[in-house]
Amino acid sequence: MCGICCFVSFSVEHCRKDLKEDLLCNLKRRGPDSSKQLLKCDMNYQCVFSGHVLHLRGVLTAQPVEDERGNVFLWNGEVFSGIKVEEIENDTQIMFNYLSSCKSESDIMSLFSEVQGPWSFIYYQASSHSLWFGRDFFGRRSLLWHFNDVDKSVCLSSVGPQTPGVANQWQEVPASGIFRIDLQSAAMAKHVRLQLYPWECISRENATEECDKSLTHASADLPMFVSVVANEAKLHLGTPVSPLNMTLPQAPLATHCSNISSVPPSRETLQVCLTDGHMKEVVEKFIDVLSVAVKRRVLCLQRDENPVPNGVLKTGDRKANVAILFSGGIDSMVIATLADRHIPLGEPIDLLNVAFVTKEKTVLSSRNKRTRKQKNHEMPPEEFSEGTAARGAGSPDENYSVPDRVTGKAGLKELQAVNPSRMWNFVEINVSLEELQQLRRTQISHLVQPLDTVLDDSIGCAVWFASRGTGWLVTQGEVKPYQSSAKVVLTGIGADEQLAGYSRHRVRFQTRGPEALNREIAMELGRISSRNLGRDDRVIGDHGKEARFPFLDENVVSFLNSLPIWEKANLTLPRGIGEKLILRLAAVELGLTASALLPKRAMQFGSRIAKMENSNEKASDKCGRLRIISLENLSLEKEVKS
Repeated sequence: MCGICCFVSFSVEHCRKDLKEDLLCNLKRRGPDSSKQLLKCDMNYQCVFSGHVLHLRGVLTAQPVEDERGNVFLWNGEVFSGIKVEEIENDTQIMFNYLSSCKSESDIMSLFSEVQGPWSFIYYQASSHSLWFGRDFFGRRSLLWHFNDVDKSVCLSSVGPQTPGVANQWQEVPASGIFRIDLQSAAMAKHVRLQLYPWECISRENATEECDKSLTHASADLPMFVSVVANEAKLHLGTPVSPLNMTLPQAPLATHCSNISSVPPSRETLQVCLTDGHMKEVVEKFIDVLSVAVKRRVLCLQRDENPVPNGVLKTGDRKANVAILFSGGIDSMVIATLADRHIPLGEPIDLLNVAFVTKEKTVLSSRNKRTRKQKNHEMPPEEFSEGTAARGAGSPDENYSVPDRVTGKAGLKELQAVNPSRMWNFVEINVSLEELQQLRRTQISHLVQPLDTVLDDSIGCAVWFASRGTGWLVTQGEVKPYQSSAKVVLTGIGADEQLAGYSRHRVRFQTRGPEALNREIAMELGRISSRNLGRDDRVIGDHGKEARFPFLDENVVSFLNSLPIWEKANLTLPRGIGEKLILRLAAVELGLTASALLPKRAMQFGSRIAKMENSNEKASDKCGRLRIISLENLSLEKEVKS
C-alpha cells in the first residue's frame, strides 16, 4: 500500500520542484517505509511524482519507478490474481514491466482488465506525453484529483489536505474506468481534456446509456477548463465480475426454512435450512470461494521468519501481522474464522474492537477537567490515546460497555472454542469525547473529506480509531496497554451490500418485491466506490496500514452475483435469519454459534459514536464537525473553552 501523488503544471511561472509540506506529511503517513520524488520537465509542462511505500510483499521497491525510456509509474495496489506475481516478486515492478511493454492503448486496457485486486495508479508514458490514471472497478483504493485554474495545474493524490474556507478543492476520481490526459495538447490548448476508458457495460442493450452515465458522473463539479470525453478509439476495460442474476422466483418462496418463519431465530432453525441438499452445496461453494479470498489477503505480506533468537517465543514477543475490524457480528466472525485457517498457528490475530464513551459518562468534575487539560497540554496526537487510557488503567471497560463491546467479547469466546490454540488478541479500543474531538480536528477530517455527511463522520472516526489499534488487552485478569503491529487490516465491508443486510433492503422487499430488491443490490455495488471505499482506504492508510476487503474479491462477487436473490437472502424470514442468509448458513457450517443469528447493527450505533455529540442530526445531514479550521482558529477555540 502506498501514498502516490503527481503534480502537473502547465504554467512556467507556477512550476514547483517540491510538493507542499502538509500534502507530503499525509502521504508519508500512508507509506512510512520509503519516500522518493521525481521531476520530469518538458517544454510545455512539468510533472512532480511522489511515492511513499508501505512494504508488504516481495523486494522493497521505491516509488516512483522509471525505465530507460523515461516512463514513470506510481502504484497503490495489490495483484491478488489475474497476473502472475511470484512470492519473492514485487507487484509494482511486475505491473511496470507489463506497462512499459504495452505498444498501444488497447494493450493497456487488456492489462488492467486482467488484474484482480484493489488498485489505483498513475503512469506517465513519455513517448506520447500521456498521463494515465484510475481506480479499480470497486474503487478500493483512494485517488483524488484537484484542478487549479489560477496556476494552470492538475494534482492527483491518494490523500489531499484541505485548506480552511475553500470548498471542493479535492474530489474523488470516479471509479468509472481509466483516464488519460495528453499533456502537450492540454498545455497548448490551456484546457485539460480527460479521455475516459470506461468499464465494459454488462448490459449490452443499455451500453450507450451506461457510457453516458459514466461520462456525466466523471464530469460532475469539474472547473470550466476541464472536460471529460469518451476515448477516441472507443476502447473499454473488461468488467472483472459476472453480471448480477436478476432471476425472480416463479412462485412464493418455498424452502426448508419457510416453516420456521414464525419461530424465534435459533441455530437449529438455520440447521434446518442446511438439510436442503442444493442449499448446502451452495453454502459450501461460498465458503470455499470466500476462504480463498481471505487466504490471499492474509498471506500476501512480508513475515519475519525468525522473529526472536533461538526460535523461543514468549507471549509478549508474538506480533500479529493481520488485524480484523471486529464487532463480533456475523461479517467479522466469518472473516476471523477463515483467517484462522490460513495464518500460521504461532501468529496471533488482532481483533480490533472500538467503543466510544456514552454521553452521560463524559461529564467530568471540574477538578478532573482541569487535571486532564494540564496533563494533555502539549501531548502529541499519537500519544494522546495511550495517555488517556493509562489514567483509567484500573478498569478500562468501565465506561465503554457498548453493544459492539458486548458482542465482541461473546464472539471472542466463540473463536476461542473454534481454535483454542490460536492467540486471539481482543483489543479494547476506548475513545473519550475529548480525544475524538481533538483528533477529528487535527487529522481525521482531512481524511474523510471530500465526503462530508454525519454518516461519513461517524464511520470515518470509528474506523480511524479502530484501525490505529491503540488499546487494551485483558488476559487472565491482567490489563495491559497494547499497540497492534499488524500492517494488514481486514474489514467486512461489501457483505451487507450484496446480501441484503441493511434495513432498507427489507423495506424495499416488503413494499416492492424481489425485483426491486435486486435493483437495490445492483445500485449498492455500483455506488460503493463513492460512498465507502475511498474514505475507508484513506482513514486506515493514515496509520501505515492496508485495508483489505475479502467480500469484494472479484471471485466472491462473481459467485454471489451468479446466485438468485433467494439463495443469498430470504426476507420472508425473520430478522436475524433472512438477511445475509447464505452467510449465516456458512457461519453454522464453520462451527459458529450465537454470532450466526445476530441482526445487523451498523458500526456507528454498535460503537456508540452516532449521536454522541448531537442527538437531533440525521445520517445524511452535512456534518459541521468535519469543517476544516485553521490553526489560528483552533488556538482561539481552545482559549475560549479554557
